Amino acid sequence: MVHGPCCGDSIRRRACRLRDLPRVTGSDVVFDPFSDEYFDDPYEIYKRLRDEAPVYFNERYGFYALSRYADVASAHLDWETFSSSHGTDLATMSGDPQMVAEMASIIMLDPPAHDRLRVLVSRVFTPRATAGVEPMVRRVIGEHLDAIGDRREFDAVAELSALFPVEIISEMLGVAPSDRQQIRQWLDAALHREHGEMLPNAAGEQAYVAMGTYFYELAVAKRADPGDDLLSRLTTVSVDRGDGATTRLSDIEIAGFAALLGGAGAETVTKLVGNAFVLFHRHPDQWQTIVADPSQAAGAVEEILRLLPPSQYQGRFSVRDSSSYGETIPAGFPVLLLTGAANRDERQYLEPDRFDIERQVGHALGFGFGIHSCLGAALARLESRVIIEEMARRWPCYEVDEAGLKRVHMANVAGYANVPVTVLP
Repeated sequence: MVHGPCCGDSIRRRACRLRDLPRVTGSDVVFDPFSDEYFDDPYEIYKRLRDEAPVYFNERYGFYALSRYADVASAHLDWETFSSSHGTDLATMSGDPQMVAEMASIIMLDPPAHDRLRVLVSRVFTPRATAGVEPMVRRVIGEHLDAIGDRREFDAVAELSALFPVEIISEMLGVAPSDRQQIRQWLDAALHREHGEMLPNAAGEQAYVAMGTYFYELAVAKRADPGDDLLSRLTTVSVDRGDGATTRLSDIEIAGFAALLGGAGAETVTKLVGNAFVLFHRHPDQWQTIVADPSQAAGAVEEILRLLPPSQYQGRFSVRDSSSYGETIPAGFPVLLLTGAANRDERQYLEPDRFDIERQVGHALGFGFGIHSCLGAALARLESRVIIEEMARRWPCYEVDEAGLKRVHMANVAGYANVPVTVLP
């Protein structure tokens, strides 16, 4: 995925159109998804957006944003207004539509094409199907926990949560063991953003190309010599193209599936587990509830996902005018659905900033909503539950060195790159 200079041109064209549009809000709140303030802690900004500018426009980057739970959930369901067909991040939505069409990614499709492709892999990630891989999940997690062993100090992200999720999803996809951590490194580079920059840097661009090339070549290899893995199975399935004819998936389409599943499978759990270590350190009463009753781990996953979701927003493109709160979002603009803000909306949750693992979360939006809800949500929940159970068994008392915490600076992914942990007696 290479982003060209057309991104800036597209933003300038939208800015010219805005000269004739009414201002969306009189609030002075500024939401910049490429600022250090956003990377470090966006929740105060989110509150101001919900209260002062529920329909927000950013003139610098040319996007709108929705932040209240009801609006974000509704927009997720309204694909005829808020389309995925222009991409799901600002760089892609601000670029060349032809480039998006060539990516062959299911997350960049609307129904009915989206529905025909999603059914091909959705059966693999149902809760029932995912339960069948729990022994493998426990084995992989156990191997990484054993590598830490009895050490009193370790980095919960760099030495644990960054490593095992990509191993799990890669094993399911059929990626060779020697290549699995390289997938993670490419993802990290591709998602990284410098302060104030919408586009990835040169290293990130190279990582996008390298990862896309790798998965394309893997798809070609699986077609020639299939194994017992998801990518091999995708080389044999047929898809209805909507014109009465069925065809096999192309190698580019299979590579698109692999990149999507590999990326989501690696990044989501990595960030969720790092956030879990920090939250439980800051709320020892909640941690002791887990230690005393590990069956509470499943509920804890939902509350962590609500309070500190790894995915902070999903991008959509306005394809027709829509109105909220007396304001109009015109056609032709990216719209960010701020799930990180929606999950803290006091209109939806009582005391939304309080961490309570026994909270009845309902439908938190951390794994998306509607047709593009995360395919691997059941697998991510399983991995997160298992690691929290193991944390409680192995480290009933620990603390985090807050001074050593380091956040990632990534497009649409929030969490920690480093979480230094000390195990206490």
